Amino acid sequence: MPNKSHFNKGHITINRLRKEGQAHSAHLTAKPVTQTYHAIFTEDSVPFLKKLPDASVQLILIDPPYNIDLAHWDTYENYLDWAKQWLDQLYRILSDTGSLVIFGGFQYQDLKKGDLLEILHYTRHHTPLRFVNLIIWYYKNGMSAHRFFANRHEEAVWLSKTNKYYFDLDAVRTPFDEQTKKLYQKDKRLNPQSIEKGKNPTNVWEIGRLNGNSTERVGHPTQKPTQLIRRFVRALSYEGSLVLDFFAGSGTTARVCIEENRHSLINDSSPEINNFLKAHLDKMTVKPPHQIFHNPVLENFLELILQ
Repeated sequence: MPNKSHFNKGHITINRLRKEGQAHSAHLTAKPVTQTYHAIFTEDSVPFLKKLPDASVQLILIDPPYNIDLAHWDTYENYLDWAKQWLDQLYRILSDTGSLVIFGGFQYQDLKKGDLLEILHYTRHHTPLRFVNLIIWYYKNGMSAHRFFANRHEEAVWLSKTNKYYFDLDAVRTPFDEQTKKLYQKDKRLNPQSIEKGKNPTNVWEIGRLNGNSTERVGHPTQKPTQLIRRFVRALSYEGSLVLDFFAGSGTTARVCIEENRHSLINDSSPEINNFLKAHLDKMTVKPPHQIFHNPVLENFLELILQ
């Protein structure tokens, strides 16, 4: 019995293009890079974003405060009033093939508070950004609860500027185990090349949180695993493109961009970002050629990338 995907015009078009050996209109051929460049800024996010030129960033990947009172930087009386100041800048900054990923959670319990739900509602009704996916980051370890069901996941909203957003599924496929692969290879309806590439990881990602003694830890309380950030970077950007994180926190985005040959532009209001990134660099076993700049002249840095 056919499912909904059999009637999806997007799927039909992709399959037709593959059979004809044609590329999708969003296809990009990345230029090889011999060295990547990474700029670290320490200032408030809103004036920083206003300085960025139009259509200059391929991927914006941010983990903003969740407004759950973890610290002074995680408490807002009117979360949306604060968030829309930077949300209003993001469509302009993104390239036509670009994407925006916002981490968050649905934890709205107070009339004076807010969360990812309000951000998603605002982007839908007050910006031209397009909703693509809601990613569920599922993990097995977390806090216990007695007045509600214990949380074991967080969300990430994936938005794009246009319908020609860049997406490299092959870069993030998960391999089939050998038994499953042999079983699927017997099914003549399935493409052998797709079986070898692996499966779509779906929008539910089981990736463990970083526990207190994780070797990845650099000291930031809300640090995300490199595996989680890497999947977004690989799927939604390409080598030599620019990734922006203006809530850089632990510096994980910059580390992953170095490892994946992307340029990065990171900003955080706390100067501790410099220490966190240094700790990341000390833990990296493989360091592709790269150069890091601290609070450079923005125009000069962007010229360096575009040359």
